[in-house]
Amino acid sequence: ALAHWLATGIPLGLIAPVLALMLNLDGPAMLGVVLTLLAGTPALTLLGMIGAALAVTLRRGGLLLPILVLPLSIPTLIFGVIAANQAAEGGSAFGAPFSILCALSLFGLVVGPFAAAASLRQGLD
Repeated sequence: ALAHWLATGIPLGLIAPVLALMLNLDGPAMLGVVLTLLAGTPALTLLGMIGAALAVTLRRGGLLLPILVLPLSIPTLIFGVIAANQAAEGGSAFGAPFSILCALSLFGLVVGPFAAAASLRQGLD
């Protein structure tokens, strides 16, 4: 999961200011979008790790993976969009959705490896 996040999350966070310039965002909005991406991508990576561990032992796991992972990723996407929108509008309500986004990432960091290990162990039996 760490390798996946380093290969996808960090480059996405690094390219975000360039893309924000293309969208004519100002400095604080650009910083909010970058922080939101860097806080939200670990949650999505860890959800994908759990889903991949569940689907790897199944015969048609590739079909089951989107059905498992997409509904679980919706809260992360919602709070990420709300936080980025608040940062772009310059609102003072950026902190609450950003904190929830960080909490989702930390929860995934704590629970994700254990859930993936348990799933893989169950699949081997």
